[in-house]
Amino acid sequence: MFNKYQLLIQKGDFMKIAIAGFHIESVSFLAHTSGYQDFEAGALRGEALLKGLSGTNTVIGGMLDICRERAITPVPLVYAYLGALGRVADEVIERYTTEICEGLKQVPDLDGVLLHLHGAAWAPGYEDPERHMIEAVRQAVGDGVRLMVAFDYHGNLDEHSIARADAAFAYHRSPHTDMGDTGRRCADCMVRTLNGQLKPHCVLLKPGLLTPSIFSATQLRPLADVIADARRREQDAADYLDISVMAGFSYADAVNTGFSVIAVSGECRQRAESEAREIRDRLWQERERIYRPEPVYGVKEAVAEVMARAPHVSKPFVLLEHADRLNDSTYVLAELVAQDAQNAAVPFLWDPEAARRAAAAGVGNRVRLKLGAHSSDKAGPRLELECEVLQAEPKTYHISGAMLQGTRVDLGLTALLRVGGILISVVSRPAFGVDEDAFTVFGQDPRDYDIIVLRSKTHFRQVYEALAEQILIVDTPDYGPADLLGLPYRRLDTRKVYPFTTAMPSAQQEEPS
Repeated sequence: MFNKYQLLIQKGDFMKIAIAGFHIESVSFLAHTSGYQDFEAGALRGEALLKGLSGTNTVIGGMLDICRERAITPVPLVYAYLGALGRVADEVIERYTTEICEGLKQVPDLDGVLLHLHGAAWAPGYEDPERHMIEAVRQAVGDGVRLMVAFDYHGNLDEHSIARADAAFAYHRSPHTDMGDTGRRCADCMVRTLNGQLKPHCVLLKPGLLTPSIFSATQLRPLADVIADARRREQDAADYLDISVMAGFSYADAVNTGFSVIAVSGECRQRAESEAREIRDRLWQERERIYRPEPVYGVKEAVAEVMARAPHVSKPFVLLEHADRLNDSTYVLAELVAQDAQNAAVPFLWDPEAARRAAAAGVGNRVRLKLGAHSSDKAGPRLELECEVLQAEPKTYHISGAMLQGTRVDLGLTALLRVGGILISVVSRPAFGVDEDAFTVFGQDPRDYDIIVLRSKTHFRQVYEALAEQILIVDTPDYGPADLLGLPYRRLDTRKVYPFTTAMPSAQQEEPS
């Protein structure tokens, strides 16, 4: 299949669409900075992009599906992907933007460009990195080439971000089980536009609303009801209509942090404006309940409760240490040790040095290790614990869960440790435990535990809502708290967003031009 793609590109017999992407979700408050080599470790180009992402539940995978189904020639450029980490160096934005634009200039007779961007990248020298990339791509290809972009549901955007794109789309769900579908929506609109079936009009409006990531899950009401309304509007539309409700990413301090609504109409801009406005206004009306739809526990309270209840139920309890942004916080682990918890699991603690020292000590031996809390001053106490080494080796796997299904994860050198009644898996590369892979990669079953500590925000729900007896949301003084009022925003004008204001800002009430 991949050689066939290359031949088609050389012959030029079919419509040609370039595909590229850049993805990182940046916690700007963290000192951790991802550099170019961090992205390059997993970057895909050319045939490797086709081979690595075809058939996967990813945005690029969905775009390639449409290309294959519609006999479109995909021109794969580069896809650089990192997950949820800290800020990104300016050089990274510059180098990948340049690479994408130079690649586009060398494609003859190009018909369109499909981009996958997260929307919440954050770099010190760029107010809106995704806007910079979109504008640079538009300049490289000119106005005669169609440009469409697929974003993460947690992207921070405004109307300026996407002004030079013909249309924009975002995931409908969090957990992001519809990444492939989003790529297909974007590519389908592109092909239908190039075929003359659509004349897309794209409108973005903002309600002036922030929410903690933990409460951005799309099955939580009333947010779920607003999103269901968007789906009904699409189904009832007489012509083409696509609506994206984006929760934004509140831990990136950007000028456009927060919720967005994007509407794409096939013929009429007024229709897109009307649909986006009604969804935007409903989000504002539901702001208080969207911001805090579920209770939040303190660390001691949560650990004590699950230890008391665990002997009386058959399913494990999940303690969600959601404020941990880099998988190395130790607040809940420290409390489990202090309360002598039994049959507890703490998967995917990110600590390369601890993994290295455990491997050096050897399987079957005991070693005193310092664990976690190395990413920032808010990651909790640096724990020094006597550990028994149960496993120590490099590990990789392919994701079995719906989100990013089929893609490869490299944990680097890992160690499985026992501390009293607690099993801790330590990894050298950050990874979130959102499905059973966090256990099966070590030959374990999450159902065998009474207590499981996870650090995801919404994606764990696809597996653990059914697997667990109860999920307790545990707030800790890390960089991703449930209360946003204490975050030191500088770029974001907090006078214009809830929960910092209780009146809908006048700028948000204006009709789009």
